[in-house]
Amino acid sequence: MIWCILIVGILLPQSLAHPGFFTSIGQMTDLIHTEKDLVTSLKDYIKAEEDKLEQIKKWAEKLDRLTSTATKDPEGFVGHPVNAFKLMKRLNTEWSELENLVLKDMSDGFISNLTIQRQYFPNDEDQVGAAKALLRLQDTYNLDTDTISKGNLPGVKHKSFLTAEDCFELGKVAYTEADYYHTELWMEQALRQLDEGEVSTIDKVSVLDYLSYAVYQQGDLDKALLLTKKLLDLDPEHQRANGNLKYFEYIMAKEKDVNKSASDDQSDQKTTPKKKGVAVDYLPERQKYEMLCRGEGIKMTPRRQKKLFCRYHDGNRNPKFILAPAKQEDEWDKPRIIRFHDIISDAEIEIVKDLAKPRLSRATVHDPETGKLTTAQYRVSKSAWLSGYENPVVSRINMRIQDLTGLDVSTAEELQKDEPDAFKELGTGNRIATWLFYMSDVSAGGATVFPEVGASVWPKKGTAVFWYNLFASGEGDYSTRHAACPVLVGNKWVSNKWLHERGQEFRRPCTLSELE
Repeated sequence: MIWCILIVGILLPQSLAHPGFFTSIGQMTDLIHTEKDLVTSLKDYIKAEEDKLEQIKKWAEKLDRLTSTATKDPEGFVGHPVNAFKLMKRLNTEWSELENLVLKDMSDGFISNLTIQRQYFPNDEDQVGAAKALLRLQDTYNLDTDTISKGNLPGVKHKSFLTAEDCFELGKVAYTEADYYHTELWMEQALRQLDEGEVSTIDKVSVLDYLSYAVYQQGDLDKALLLTKKLLDLDPEHQRANGNLKYFEYIMAKEKDVNKSASDDQSDQKTTPKKKGVAVDYLPERQKYEMLCRGEGIKMTPRRQKKLFCRYHDGNRNPKFILAPAKQEDEWDKPRIIRFHDIISDAEIEIVKDLAKPRLSRATVHDPETGKLTTAQYRVSKSAWLSGYENPVVSRINMRIQDLTGLDVSTAEELQKDEPDAFKELGTGNRIATWLFYMSDVSAGGATVFPEVGASVWPKKGTAVFWYNLFASGEGDYSTRHAACPVLVGNKWVSNKWLHERGQEFRRPCTLSELE
Protein backbone atom coordinates (compact mmCIF):
# COMPACT_ATOMS: atom_id res chain seq x y z
CA MET A 1 0.00 0.00 0.00
CA ILE A 2 1.40 3.37 -0.94
CA TRP A 3 0.45 6.93 -0.27
CA CYS A 4 1.49 9.64 -2.69
CA ILE A 5 1.97 13.20 -1.51
CA LEU A 6 2.25 16.11 -3.85
CA ILE A 7 3.13 19.64 -2.90
CA VAL A 8 2.57 22.52 -5.26
CA GLY A 9 4.44 25.73 -4.48
CA ILE A 10 3.31 29.33 -4.48
CA LEU A 11 2.97 30.97 -7.90
CA LEU A 12 6.39 29.89 -8.81
CA PRO A 13 4.77 26.63 -9.47
CA GLN A 14 5.03 27.29 -13.15
CA SER A 15 7.24 27.42 -16.22
CA LEU A 16 10.47 26.06 -14.84
CA ALA A 17 12.69 23.40 -16.26
CA HIS A 18 15.44 23.87 -13.71
CA PRO A 19 15.20 20.87 -11.35
CA GLY A 20 16.73 22.74 -8.46
CA PHE A 21 14.16 25.50 -8.53
CA PHE A 22 12.55 26.39 -5.21
CA THR A 23 9.12 24.90 -5.85
CA SER A 24 8.08 23.71 -2.43
CA ILE A 25 6.66 25.83 0.33
CA GLY A 26 9.25 24.38 2.72
CA GLN A 27 12.13 25.61 0.58
CA MET A 28 10.55 29.02 0.11
CA THR A 29 9.92 29.48 3.82
CA ASP A 30 13.52 28.43 4.49
CA LEU A 31 14.61 31.32 2.26
CA ILE A 32 12.39 33.69 4.25
CA HIS A 33 14.14 32.61 7.47
CA THR A 34 17.53 32.91 5.77
CA GLU A 35 16.77 36.46 4.72
CA LYS A 36 15.53 37.30 8.22
CA ASP A 37 18.81 35.99 9.66
CA LEU A 38 20.76 38.15 7.20
CA VAL A 39 18.73 41.23 8.14
CA THR A 40 19.53 40.59 11.82
CA SER A 41 23.20 40.25 10.93
CA LEU A 42 23.03 43.44 8.87
CA LYS A 43 21.45 45.35 11.77
CA ASP A 44 24.25 44.10 14.06
CA TYR A 45 26.76 45.44 11.56
CA ILE A 46 24.99 48.80 11.40
CA LYS A 47 24.98 48.99 15.21
CA ALA A 48 28.71 48.24 15.29
CA GLU A 49 29.37 50.97 12.72
CA GLU A 50 27.20 53.41 14.67
CA ASP A 51 29.09 52.61 17.90
CA LYS A 52 32.37 53.16 16.08
CA LEU A 53 31.21 56.48 14.65
CA GLU A 54 29.95 57.52 18.09
CA GLN A 55 33.43 56.95 19.53
CA ILE A 56 35.00 58.94 16.70
CA LYS A 57 32.42 61.69 17.15
CA LYS A 58 33.16 62.01 20.89
CA TRP A 59 36.89 62.12 20.21
CA ALA A 60 36.39 64.81 17.54
CA GLU A 61 34.21 66.93 19.84
CA LYS A 62 36.77 66.72 22.64
CA LEU A 63 39.64 67.73 20.36
CA ASP A 64 37.55 70.46 18.80
CA ARG A 65 37.09 72.10 22.18
CA LEU A 66 40.76 71.61 23.04
CA THR A 67 42.17 72.98 19.78
CA SER A 68 39.75 75.93 19.84
CA THR A 69 41.21 76.97 23.19
CA ALA A 70 44.81 76.25 22.18
CA THR A 71 44.70 78.24 18.94
CA LYS A 72 43.61 81.40 20.73
CA ASP A 73 46.98 81.60 22.54
CA PRO A 74 49.32 78.92 21.14
CA GLU A 75 52.46 80.10 22.98
CA GLY A 76 50.67 80.49 26.28
CA PHE A 77 49.00 77.09 25.87
CA VAL A 78 52.20 75.09 25.22
CA GLY A 79 53.95 77.16 27.87
CA HIS A 80 52.19 74.95 30.38
CA PRO A 81 54.32 71.80 30.72
CA VAL A 82 51.30 69.52 31.11
CA ASN A 83 49.76 70.84 27.87
CA ALA A 84 53.07 70.37 26.10
CA PHE A 85 53.30 66.76 27.31
CA LYS A 86 49.69 65.95 26.36
CA LEU A 87 50.16 67.47 22.89
CA MET A 88 53.14 65.19 22.27
CA LYS A 89 51.18 62.21 23.60
CA ARG A 90 48.11 62.90 21.47
CA LEU A 91 49.99 63.31 18.22
CA ASN A 92 52.34 60.41 18.84
CA THR A 93 49.89 57.88 20.33
CA GLU A 94 46.25 58.87 20.39
CA TRP A 95 45.95 59.90 16.75
CA SER A 96 47.42 56.53 15.80
CA GLU A 97 44.78 54.83 17.93
CA LEU A 98 42.11 56.90 16.22
CA GLU A 99 43.51 55.92 12.83
CA ASN A 100 43.27 52.25 13.79
CA LEU A 101 39.67 52.76 14.94
CA VAL A 102 38.72 54.44 11.66
CA LEU A 103 40.35 51.66 9.65
CA LYS A 104 38.80 48.89 11.71
CA ASP A 105 36.47 46.78 9.51
CA MET A 106 33.21 46.16 11.37
CA SER A 107 31.70 44.15 8.50
CA ASP A 108 33.59 40.89 9.08
CA GLY A 109 30.70 39.19 10.93
CA PHE A 110 28.10 40.25 8.39
CA ILE A 111 30.23 39.31 5.36
CA SER A 112 31.06 35.95 6.91
CA ASN A 113 27.37 35.18 7.52
CA LEU A 114 26.45 36.34 4.01
CA THR A 115 29.09 34.09 2.49
CA ILE A 116 27.77 31.07 4.40
CA GLN A 117 24.13 31.75 3.53
CA ARG A 118 24.82 32.49 -0.14
CA GLN A 119 25.12 28.76 -0.90
CA TYR A 120 21.39 28.49 -0.24
CA PHE A 121 20.47 31.46 -2.45
CA PRO A 122 18.54 31.01 -5.71
CA ASN A 123 20.59 31.60 -8.85
CA ASP A 124 19.95 33.46 -12.10
CA GLU A 125 18.04 30.51 -13.54
CA ASP A 126 15.79 30.44 -10.48
CA GLN A 127 15.04 34.14 -10.82
CA VAL A 128 14.22 33.75 -14.52
CA GLY A 129 12.02 30.79 -13.66
CA ALA A 130 10.11 32.81 -11.08
CA ALA A 131 9.52 35.51 -13.70
CA LYS A 132 8.25 32.95 -16.21
CA ALA A 133 5.94 31.57 -13.53
CA LEU A 134 4.44 35.00 -13.03
CA LEU A 135 3.91 35.38 -16.78
CA ARG A 136 2.15 32.03 -16.94
CA LEU A 137 -0.12 32.98 -14.05
CA GLN A 138 -0.87 36.20 -15.90
CA ASP A 139 -2.03 34.24 -18.96
CA THR A 140 -3.84 31.45 -17.11
CA TYR A 141 -5.90 33.80 -14.97
CA ASN A 142 -6.21 36.55 -17.60
CA LEU A 143 -4.66 39.23 -15.39
CA ASP A 144 -3.55 42.63 -16.63
CA THR A 145 -0.15 44.00 -15.68
CA ASP A 146 -1.58 46.80 -13.55
CA THR A 147 -3.53 44.33 -11.38
CA ILE A 148 -0.40 42.25 -10.78
CA SER A 149 1.81 45.28 -10.25
CA LYS A 150 -0.52 46.71 -7.60
CA GLY A 151 -0.86 43.33 -5.91
CA ASN A 152 -4.64 43.28 -6.34
CA LEU A 153 -4.90 39.50 -6.42
CA PRO A 154 -7.84 37.62 -4.90
CA GLY A 155 -7.36 36.24 -1.42
CA VAL A 156 -4.02 37.91 -0.69
CA LYS A 157 -3.02 38.33 2.96
CA HIS A 158 0.26 40.11 2.39
CA LYS A 159 -0.15 42.67 -0.37
CA SER A 160 2.96 43.34 -2.41
CA PHE A 161 3.75 45.81 -5.18
CA LEU A 162 5.96 45.66 -8.25
CA THR A 163 8.25 48.62 -8.84
CA ALA A 164 8.98 49.98 -12.29
CA GLU A 165 12.31 48.16 -12.09
CA ASP A 166 10.49 44.88 -11.30
CA CYS A 167 8.24 45.36 -14.32
CA PHE A 168 11.28 46.16 -16.44
CA GLU A 169 12.97 42.92 -15.33
CA LEU A 170 9.87 40.88 -16.21
CA GLY A 171 9.87 42.49 -19.64
CA LYS A 172 13.55 41.66 -20.10
CA VAL A 173 12.96 38.00 -19.23
CA ALA A 174 10.20 37.83 -21.85
CA TYR A 175 12.46 39.63 -24.35
CA THR A 176 15.24 37.09 -23.81
CA GLU A 177 12.74 34.33 -24.62
CA ALA A 178 11.68 36.20 -27.79
CA ASP A 179 8.27 36.58 -26.15
CA TYR A 180 7.61 40.07 -27.49
CA TYR A 181 3.94 39.99 -26.49
CA HIS A 182 4.78 39.95 -22.77
CA THR A 183 7.77 42.22 -23.35
CA GLU A 184 5.41 44.89 -24.65
CA LEU A 185 2.94 44.46 -21.77
CA TRP A 186 5.52 44.75 -19.01
CA MET A 187 7.61 47.50 -20.62
CA GLU A 188 4.43 49.55 -21.02
CA GLN A 189 3.63 48.96 -17.36
CA ALA A 190 7.13 50.08 -16.35
CA LEU A 191 6.74 53.19 -18.53
CA ARG A 192 3.35 54.04 -17.00
CA GLN A 193 4.77 53.86 -13.49
CA LEU A 194 7.69 56.09 -14.47
CA ASP A 195 5.28 58.56 -16.11
CA GLU A 196 3.33 58.63 -12.84
CA GLY A 197 6.45 59.91 -11.11
CA GLU A 198 7.84 56.75 -9.51
CA VAL A 199 11.48 57.17 -8.55
CA SER A 200 13.47 54.31 -10.03
CA THR A 201 16.95 53.14 -10.91
CA ILE A 202 15.84 52.59 -14.51
CA ASP A 203 15.09 55.38 -16.98
CA LYS A 204 12.52 55.83 -19.70
CA VAL A 205 15.14 55.58 -22.43
CA SER A 206 15.99 51.99 -21.48
CA VAL A 207 12.32 51.04 -21.29
CA LEU A 208 11.48 52.64 -24.64
CA ASP A 209 14.44 50.91 -26.25
CA TYR A 210 13.04 47.47 -25.41
CA LEU A 211 9.42 48.49 -25.96
CA SER A 212 9.89 49.90 -29.47
CA TYR A 213 11.72 46.81 -30.66
CA ALA A 214 9.15 44.44 -29.11
CA VAL A 215 6.34 46.33 -30.85
CA TYR A 216 8.22 46.23 -34.15
CA GLN A 217 8.74 42.47 -33.83
CA GLN A 218 4.97 42.08 -33.56
CA GLY A 219 4.42 44.00 -36.78
CA ASP A 220 3.11 47.32 -35.45
CA LEU A 221 5.46 49.57 -37.41
CA ASP A 222 3.52 52.79 -36.76
CA LYS A 223 3.68 52.35 -33.00
CA ALA A 224 7.34 51.31 -33.15
CA LEU A 225 8.17 54.51 -35.05
CA LEU A 226 6.23 56.63 -32.55
CA LEU A 227 8.02 55.06 -29.58
CA THR A 228 11.41 55.47 -31.25
CA LYS A 229 10.77 59.18 -31.78
CA LYS A 230 9.73 59.47 -28.13
CA LEU A 231 13.01 57.84 -27.13
CA LEU A 232 15.01 60.26 -29.31
CA ASP A 233 13.22 63.22 -27.72
CA LEU A 234 14.77 62.08 -24.43
CA ASP A 235 18.14 61.07 -25.87
CA PRO A 236 18.80 62.53 -29.34
CA GLU A 237 22.22 60.85 -29.54
CA HIS A 238 20.94 57.30 -28.92
CA GLN A 239 22.78 55.34 -31.60
CA ARG A 240 20.46 52.33 -31.90
CA ALA A 241 17.32 54.46 -31.89
CA ASN A 242 18.68 56.69 -34.65
CA GLY A 243 19.46 53.62 -36.74
CA ASN A 244 16.03 52.13 -36.07
CA LEU A 245 14.33 55.40 -36.97
CA LYS A 246 15.95 55.43 -40.40
CA TYR A 247 15.11 51.77 -40.93
CA PHE A 248 11.46 52.16 -39.88
CA GLU A 249 11.02 55.21 -42.12
CA TYR A 250 12.57 53.29 -45.02
CA ILE A 251 10.23 50.32 -44.52
CA MET A 252 7.18 52.58 -44.24
CA ALA A 253 8.14 54.49 -47.39
CA LYS A 254 8.59 51.20 -49.23
CA GLU A 255 5.18 49.97 -48.08
CA LYS A 256 3.64 53.26 -49.17
CA ASP A 257 5.02 52.86 -52.67
CA VAL A 258 3.68 49.32 -52.87
CA ASN A 259 0.24 50.47 -51.73
CA LYS A 260 0.15 53.20 -54.37
CA SER A 261 0.70 50.72 -57.16
CA ALA A 262 -1.75 48.19 -55.74
CA SER A 263 -5.50 47.98 -56.25
CA ASP A 264 -7.95 50.12 -54.32
CA ASP A 265 -8.67 47.28 -51.92
CA GLN A 266 -5.00 46.73 -51.30
CA SER A 267 -4.34 50.44 -50.89
CA ASP A 268 -6.82 50.55 -48.01
CA GLN A 269 -4.82 48.02 -46.04
CA LYS A 270 -2.77 49.24 -43.13
CA THR A 271 0.11 47.79 -41.25
CA THR A 272 -1.62 45.44 -38.83
CA PRO A 273 0.02 44.45 -35.57
CA LYS A 274 0.73 40.74 -35.53
CA LYS A 275 0.26 39.86 -31.92
CA LYS A 276 1.84 36.80 -30.42
CA GLY A 277 0.16 33.67 -31.69
CA VAL A 278 0.78 30.62 -29.54
CA ALA A 279 3.28 30.18 -26.77
CA VAL A 280 6.32 27.98 -27.13
CA ASP A 281 4.81 25.47 -24.70
CA TYR A 282 1.34 25.73 -26.26
CA LEU A 283 -0.89 22.65 -26.00
CA PRO A 284 -4.11 22.20 -28.04
CA GLU A 285 -6.26 22.14 -24.90
CA ARG A 286 -4.58 25.09 -23.30
CA GLN A 287 -7.34 27.62 -23.98
CA LYS A 288 -10.00 25.33 -22.55
CA TYR A 289 -7.73 24.44 -19.64
CA GLU A 290 -7.12 28.10 -18.76
CA MET A 291 -10.83 28.90 -18.94
CA LEU A 292 -11.56 26.08 -16.52
CA CYS A 293 -8.82 27.31 -14.18
CA ARG A 294 -10.58 30.69 -14.12
CA GLY A 295 -13.91 29.06 -13.33
CA GLU A 296 -15.27 29.72 -16.81
CA GLY A 297 -16.16 26.09 -17.48
CA ILE A 298 -19.31 24.55 -18.91
CA LYS A 299 -22.34 25.29 -16.79
CA MET A 300 -24.64 22.35 -16.15
CA THR A 301 -28.22 22.63 -17.24
CA PRO A 302 -30.77 22.78 -14.40
CA ARG A 303 -31.93 19.33 -15.43
CA ARG A 304 -28.44 17.88 -14.93
CA GLN A 305 -27.93 19.81 -11.69
CA LYS A 306 -31.09 18.28 -10.22
CA LYS A 307 -29.47 14.86 -10.51
CA LEU A 308 -26.57 15.88 -8.24
CA PHE A 309 -27.10 15.12 -4.57
CA CYS A 310 -25.49 15.23 -1.16
CA ARG A 311 -25.83 12.12 0.98
CA TYR A 312 -24.47 10.15 3.90
CA HIS A 313 -22.47 7.11 2.82
CA ASP A 314 -21.93 4.09 5.06
CA GLY A 315 -19.55 2.20 2.77
CA ASN A 316 -22.15 -0.42 1.90
CA ARG A 317 -23.02 -1.10 5.55
CA ASN A 318 -19.41 -1.02 6.68
CA PRO A 319 -19.42 -1.19 10.50
CA LYS A 320 -17.01 1.75 10.73
CA PHE A 321 -19.45 4.06 8.95
CA ILE A 322 -22.87 2.87 10.08
CA LEU A 323 -22.90 5.13 13.17
CA ALA A 324 -20.73 7.87 11.64
CA PRO A 325 -21.39 7.84 7.88
CA ALA A 326 -19.20 9.82 5.51
CA LYS A 327 -20.55 12.97 3.86
CA GLN A 328 -20.77 12.61 0.08
CA GLU A 329 -21.44 15.28 -2.54
CA ASP A 330 -21.80 14.80 -6.30
CA GLU A 331 -19.39 17.18 -8.06
CA TRP A 332 -20.10 15.99 -11.63
CA ASP A 333 -22.36 13.49 -13.31
CA LYS A 334 -20.45 12.16 -16.35
CA PRO A 335 -17.84 11.14 -15.44
CA ARG A 336 -19.10 10.73 -11.93
CA ILE A 337 -16.88 12.70 -9.55
CA ILE A 338 -17.71 12.44 -5.86
CA ARG A 339 -16.41 14.62 -3.04
CA PHE A 340 -16.13 13.30 0.52
CA HIS A 341 -16.31 16.03 3.17
CA ASP A 342 -14.46 16.02 6.51
CA ILE A 343 -12.77 12.79 5.51
CA ILE A 344 -9.28 13.52 6.85
CA SER A 345 -8.54 15.43 10.06
CA ASP A 346 -6.11 18.31 10.51
CA ALA A 347 -3.99 16.12 12.79
CA GLU A 348 -3.77 13.38 10.13
CA ILE A 349 -2.89 15.96 7.50
CA GLU A 350 0.01 17.30 9.56
CA ILE A 351 1.38 13.79 10.17
CA VAL A 352 1.25 12.94 6.47
CA LYS A 353 2.91 16.25 5.57
CA ASP A 354 5.65 15.78 8.17
CA LEU A 355 6.36 12.29 6.80
CA ALA A 356 6.47 13.57 3.22
CA LYS A 357 8.53 16.77 3.60
CA PRO A 358 11.99 15.17 3.97
CA ARG A 359 11.63 13.12 0.81
CA LEU A 360 9.90 15.50 -1.59
CA SER A 361 11.39 15.41 -5.08
CA ARG A 362 10.49 16.99 -8.41
CA ALA A 363 7.55 15.30 -10.14
CA THR A 364 8.15 13.90 -13.65
CA VAL A 365 6.14 13.42 -16.84
CA HIS A 366 6.41 10.94 -19.69
CA ASP A 367 8.40 12.31 -22.64
CA PRO A 368 6.73 11.01 -25.84
CA GLU A 369 9.94 11.51 -27.86
CA THR A 370 12.35 9.63 -25.60
CA GLY A 371 9.88 7.36 -23.83
CA LYS A 372 11.48 8.31 -20.53
CA LEU A 373 10.26 10.17 -17.47
CA THR A 374 11.58 13.69 -17.22
CA THR A 375 10.87 17.03 -15.58
CA ALA A 376 8.76 19.55 -17.48
CA GLN A 377 8.39 23.32 -17.44
CA TYR A 378 4.65 23.06 -16.85
CA ARG A 379 4.90 20.62 -13.93
CA VAL A 380 6.93 21.80 -10.98
CA SER A 381 5.12 20.02 -8.18
CA LYS A 382 7.06 17.82 -5.79
CA SER A 383 6.05 14.35 -4.72
CA ALA A 384 6.88 11.72 -2.14
CA TRP A 385 5.66 8.18 -1.50
CA LEU A 386 4.59 6.80 1.86
CA SER A 387 3.93 3.14 2.63
CA GLY A 388 1.25 1.98 5.02
CA TYR A 389 3.77 0.22 7.27
CA GLU A 390 5.66 3.46 7.94
CA ASN A 391 3.05 4.99 10.20
CA PRO A 392 -0.27 3.79 11.63
CA VAL A 393 -1.95 6.98 10.43
CA VAL A 394 -1.03 6.20 6.82
CA SER A 395 -2.28 2.63 7.23
CA ARG A 396 -5.52 3.88 8.77
CA ILE A 397 -6.13 6.29 5.91
CA ASN A 398 -5.45 3.55 3.37
CA MET A 399 -8.09 1.36 4.99
CA ARG A 400 -10.53 4.27 5.07
CA ILE A 401 -10.21 4.58 1.30
CA GLN A 402 -10.81 0.85 0.88
CA ASP A 403 -13.86 0.91 3.14
CA LEU A 404 -15.46 3.86 1.35
CA THR A 405 -14.69 2.87 -2.24
CA GLY A 406 -15.16 -0.85 -1.85
CA LEU A 407 -11.94 -1.36 -3.82
CA ASP A 408 -8.92 -3.40 -2.75
CA VAL A 409 -5.96 -1.13 -1.92
CA SER A 410 -3.49 -3.99 -1.54
CA THR A 411 -2.60 -3.74 -5.25
CA ALA A 412 -1.95 -0.01 -5.15
CA GLU A 413 1.49 1.15 -6.28
CA GLU A 414 4.07 0.08 -3.75
CA LEU A 415 6.72 2.59 -4.79
CA GLN A 416 7.27 5.41 -7.20
CA LYS A 417 8.55 4.06 -10.50
CA ASP A 418 10.93 6.03 -12.68
CA GLU A 419 10.51 3.67 -15.62
CA PRO A 420 7.97 4.62 -18.31
CA ASP A 421 6.41 1.11 -18.16
CA ALA A 422 6.07 1.19 -14.38
CA PHE A 423 2.59 -0.36 -14.44
CA LYS A 424 3.89 -3.37 -16.35
CA GLU A 425 6.57 -3.86 -13.73
CA LEU A 426 3.95 -3.78 -10.98
CA GLY A 427 1.83 -6.44 -12.63
CA THR A 428 -1.36 -4.95 -11.17
CA GLY A 429 -2.96 -3.61 -14.33
CA ASN A 430 -3.89 -0.05 -15.08
CA ARG A 431 -5.10 2.59 -12.64
CA ILE A 432 -8.77 1.83 -12.22
CA ALA A 433 -9.61 4.78 -9.95
CA THR A 434 -8.18 7.90 -8.35
CA TRP A 435 -8.68 9.15 -4.80
CA LEU A 436 -7.46 12.71 -4.30
CA PHE A 437 -7.18 14.34 -0.88
CA TYR A 438 -7.05 18.13 -0.55
CA MET A 439 -4.85 18.83 2.46
CA SER A 440 -4.91 22.63 2.32
CA ASP A 441 -7.19 25.46 1.33
CA VAL A 442 -5.98 27.63 -1.53
CA SER A 443 -6.58 31.38 -1.55
CA ALA A 444 -6.85 31.56 -5.35
CA GLY A 445 -6.34 29.09 -8.17
CA GLY A 446 -5.23 25.48 -7.82
CA ALA A 447 -8.36 23.77 -9.20
CA THR A 448 -8.37 20.24 -10.62
CA VAL A 449 -9.92 20.50 -14.08
CA PHE A 450 -11.29 17.99 -16.58
CA PRO A 451 -11.02 19.64 -20.04
CA GLU A 452 -12.92 16.89 -21.88
CA VAL A 453 -16.14 17.62 -19.98
CA GLY A 454 -15.55 21.17 -18.68
CA ALA A 455 -15.52 20.32 -14.99
CA SER A 456 -13.55 22.22 -12.34
CA VAL A 457 -13.08 20.85 -8.82
CA TRP A 458 -11.80 23.36 -6.28
CA PRO A 459 -9.54 22.56 -3.30
CA LYS A 460 -11.12 22.40 0.13
CA LYS A 461 -9.06 21.26 3.07
CA GLY A 462 -10.16 18.00 4.66
CA THR A 463 -12.09 16.79 1.61
CA ALA A 464 -11.32 14.17 -1.02
CA VAL A 465 -12.61 13.54 -4.53
CA PHE A 466 -12.95 10.13 -6.16
CA TRP A 467 -13.53 8.98 -9.71
CA TYR A 468 -13.02 5.93 -11.91
CA ASN A 469 -10.37 6.22 -14.65
CA LEU A 470 -11.63 3.08 -16.39
CA PHE A 471 -15.07 1.90 -17.41
CA ALA A 472 -16.22 -1.32 -15.78
CA SER A 473 -15.26 -3.03 -19.04
CA GLY A 474 -11.64 -2.07 -18.43
CA GLU A 475 -11.55 0.48 -21.27
CA GLY A 476 -10.11 3.89 -20.48
CA ASP A 477 -12.53 6.72 -19.74
CA TYR A 478 -10.85 9.64 -21.50
CA SER A 479 -13.34 12.08 -20.03
CA THR A 480 -11.42 11.71 -16.73
CA ARG A 481 -8.23 13.18 -18.18
CA HIS A 482 -7.42 15.95 -15.77
CA ALA A 483 -4.85 18.59 -14.90
CA ALA A 484 -3.97 20.77 -11.92
CA CYS A 485 -4.24 24.53 -12.32
CA PRO A 486 -1.39 26.70 -11.07
CA VAL A 487 -1.77 28.20 -7.63
CA LEU A 488 -2.30 31.94 -7.97
CA VAL A 489 -2.19 32.87 -4.28
CA GLY A 490 -1.30 30.54 -1.44
CA ASN A 491 -0.03 26.98 -1.57
CA LYS A 492 -1.54 23.61 -2.24
CA TRP A 493 -1.04 20.19 -0.66
CA VAL A 494 -2.78 17.21 -2.23
CA SER A 495 -2.49 13.45 -1.78
CA ASN A 496 -3.18 10.81 -4.41
CA LYS A 497 -4.11 7.20 -4.00
CA TRP A 498 -4.12 5.29 -7.27
CA LEU A 499 -6.00 2.00 -7.18
CA HIS A 500 -5.24 -0.69 -9.76
CA GLU A 501 -7.28 -3.28 -11.66
CA ARG A 502 -5.82 -6.36 -10.01
CA GLY A 503 -7.88 -7.47 -7.02
CA GLN A 504 -11.05 -5.65 -8.13
CA GLU A 505 -12.50 -8.56 -10.18
CA PHE A 506 -15.27 -9.28 -7.68
CA ARG A 507 -15.45 -5.80 -6.18
CA ARG A 508 -16.17 -4.15 -9.53
CA PRO A 509 -17.15 -6.87 -12.01
CA CYS A 510 -16.62 -6.40 -15.74
CA THR A 511 -19.55 -5.43 -17.96
CA LEU A 512 -20.23 -6.61 -21.48
CA SER A 513 -20.63 -3.08 -22.83
CA GLU A 514 -17.35 -1.37 -23.73
CA LEU A 515 -18.35 2.06 -22.43
CA GLU A 516 -20.09 1.11 -19.22
